[in-house]
Amino acid sequence: MPKHLVLVGGGHVHLTALLCLRDYLQAGHRATLIGPAPYHYYSGMGPGLLSGIYRPAEVRFHVRKMAEDRGAAFLEDRVVRVDPARRTLSLASGGEVRYDAVSFNTGSEVPADLLDPSAGDVYPVKPIENLLEARRKIRDAPGGKRLRAVVVGGGTAGVEIAANLGRLGRESGRIAGITLVSRSTILEDYPAKVRAMALRSLDRWGIRWTEQAPVTSVGRGGVRLENGTGLEADMVFLAVGVSPSPLFRDSGLPTGEDGGLLVNECLQSVRHPELFGGGDCVSLEGTPLARVGVYAVRQNRILHRNLLAFLEGRPLGRFDPGGAYLMILNMGDGRGIFRRKEFVWDGPFAFRLKDAIDRRFMRRFQVSGERRESPGGE
Repeated sequence: MPKHLVLVGGGHVHLTALLCLRDYLQAGHRATLIGPAPYHYYSGMGPGLLSGIYRPAEVRFHVRKMAEDRGAAFLEDRVVRVDPARRTLSLASGGEVRYDAVSFNTGSEVPADLLDPSAGDVYPVKPIENLLEARRKIRDAPGGKRLRAVVVGGGTAGVEIAANLGRLGRESGRIAGITLVSRSTILEDYPAKVRAMALRSLDRWGIRWTEQAPVTSVGRGGVRLENGTGLEADMVFLAVGVSPSPLFRDSGLPTGEDGGLLVNECLQSVRHPELFGGGDCVSLEGTPLARVGVYAVRQNRILHRNLLAFLEGRPLGRFDPGGAYLMILNMGDGRGIFRRKEFVWDGPFAFRLKDAIDRRFMRRFQVSGERRESPGGE
């Protein structure tokens, strides 16, 4: 019997399914993609988008066109509730979509609990479109005004954002100063060598940084630290970690401790077999995974195969998280910091390696002419 597959979100973990949508249609099924925008931006190139290393058209996938070119429907909307008993999705627009199988790739969001009601010009690092908006604000600052920036968060995202702000400030002349604030030690989960390399890079950009300084609030004009110190800022970037949206808890679905949809080794809901998901929005039962894009990339092929197998009534395959993954930080100056396990090095070749890996990933899935379009005007 023909069935209806719904993909919620056009992110990394759904890219193989989107590329292979004809597999579902040729089997007699129909497919719908629901997403908040026609484009999905690749987070691995987000800091480079902020600094201007990459143009908008180089770091995004035209997911609407990917879906429609392959015979699927696209709905520009957001799912706000899942009703597994009726197999329906409630939309922000007030509509409703029925499904036989649904897969979630809704990503994650930066918690906003630090924000004071008066806060303005605050840019969470997700969604990536926020970084493009921040770049435009800096470049278009009226009267040549130079802006003060504070980056909250001492993890990889905060370090990369700060470094790429350094590049943007030097090239545009529109940034008066950059401060990176970390509630703990900067890059505390990394080997000391990585931390030392990153701090030297920040120093080269003239970026101030402070550690063991939890931020208690972000309001108009800057941030306030737990020790009572205030840091003035014209714009604040939030890189304080990510968490899944409240969609799954709000819908009464089984979730992990952080609210991600709880899935088994087949990336299938532990209670509702017709629900699937991957990436930052899920919690893998028995195997907690770091919320890094590499796992979404590793999941996308097996998720595609399992969705088709479920619709066809065939056995599902098991997702293998794989071994250690490499991490390369983009430090904004044509240099990168490479880390895999305890193997660490930095320099221009590390960035060139990261750039080559990212561009190869983009070429594989950027199949709808994005490189010829640049609505961002850059």
